[in-house]
Amino acid sequence: MITSLVPAWLAQAPTPDELKTQIDLSANILLEQFYFWTVVVMWLIHVGFMAYEGGASRRKNLMSTAMKNILTIAVVTPTFYYVGWYIYGCFEPGFPTVGPDSQDGHAGPVQFPGFCGQTAPWADEMGPNLQNHLNAVFFLAFLLFSWTTGSIMSGALIERVRLSAYLILTAILGSFVWILDAAWGWSAGGWLTIRFGFHDAIASGVVHGVAGLFALGVLLNLGPRIGKYTKEGMARSFRGHNTHLTLMGLMLIFTGFYGFYAACLFITPTVFPGWLNIYGSPTTLGAIAFVITVGFAGGFTGGWFASKGDPFWTLSGGLAGVISVSAGADVYHPSLAYLLSISGAIVAVWAGNFIEKRLRIDDAVGAVAVHGVCGFYGVFLVGIFAGGYPTGLANVESSMGGQLMGIMAFIPLAFLPGYFFSWILKKLNLLRVPPEVELEGLDLAEFGMDFYPEFERVPEVIVEPDGREVDSAPVLLDSYWETNGRAPAGAGVGAEERS
Repeated sequence: MITSLVPAWLAQAPTPDELKTQIDLSANILLEQFYFWTVVVMWLIHVGFMAYEGGASRRKNLMSTAMKNILTIAVVTPTFYYVGWYIYGCFEPGFPTVGPDSQDGHAGPVQFPGFCGQTAPWADEMGPNLQNHLNAVFFLAFLLFSWTTGSIMSGALIERVRLSAYLILTAILGSFVWILDAAWGWSAGGWLTIRFGFHDAIASGVVHGVAGLFALGVLLNLGPRIGKYTKEGMARSFRGHNTHLTLMGLMLIFTGFYGFYAACLFITPTVFPGWLNIYGSPTTLGAIAFVITVGFAGGFTGGWFASKGDPFWTLSGGLAGVISVSAGADVYHPSLAYLLSISGAIVAVWAGNFIEKRLRIDDAVGAVAVHGVCGFYGVFLVGIFAGGYPTGLANVESSMGGQLMGIMAFIPLAFLPGYFFSWILKKLNLLRVPPEVELEGLDLAEFGMDFYPEFERVPEVIVEPDGREVDSAPVLLDSYWETNGRAPAGAGVGAEERS
């Protein structure tokens, strides 16, 4: 009886080719699900940025700050779909080429022939496609990275930038600038990767460094908030309306970073070791999970000591620490990552104070220091501590020279567009809100209402350079009069002296 069933069972068994097809389909579905869930987790980054920046804003600017983060998604999503993804697929060798290996008439790098044509908005892969499980979710992961670049810049500009100007700048950054440097140095076929072994596994410089320096270029044209600096150039501090909201926002960003890190990897379930980084080099999910976790711990430690216990810089130090070790997260030992993240947080605190007090640049949330400075610091560290590690499909050894080449390519690519386009907006009087609107508050000017009507509006305070907390109204009015003409006697901080 049993022997008679064997031929029937064998007849129903899949052939080797059918079995391979089933295994490939299962692997592709696993990869599709993996990227989908990384996208879901990365949404927490943008929830966190909205809370972080909202808490750091004064009450009169709360909703305006939140709307910038929401409309970042509305603006960057279509521009990245129609332009940004095409740049990533077609500009890896520097400029797009046309060749016979391409799909849709475009040639990609030899490592991925035809990838360029798959990233065009008219390609079959950029819509519902039963034959392709990867391109759509891979695109969505990069789209979330693009939103992140805009959110990084958003915090630096709060409380005085026009919403329309911000949306123009974030579209340029999120759909043109950062994705071009990603094509060059954050892809297996990028010229920095192939020729120089440039290594930035989890985007220390590619995302964070570039967004931070773009924001620096904008800040130079935008100028400080009214009342930020005394006549002698000493920095005052504004009290955000809700420090707890700011800290909670940072913790949400930290949670979303686990999705960010994971989205920088490929699953290869049928090939040892099962995971590849963005360059196609082997790694594991556990390796980067080690680094991100100890990176936060080291960053908190360094931020706490460097800032002498300041709550804002302690948590920002955690972010700076992780950014500093992201470039080498796929190869660093946890002990090394812990020490480097401590140093990254210390660098961020020092750079933030230097930018604010010596350069007199009003970066409201320290984005240039945390993201810009620490992003490129992380790229530099790879040249010291991971030199010789083979990068990419051609196993080009990473080196200090290769890392410096990437830094030299990315710094002007990041800074110059930010400065140039914000300069144009400034000349057109479209970059900054009028001073009267800034004093009144962007919420009342844009929405005509107070978004905390159930709470009494308490007097706004400002912290003088010597640490004294004073009523902000006379200080802000005096700063306004200095640049817009002196008010009649009897008003402002000098009223008592004149009377």
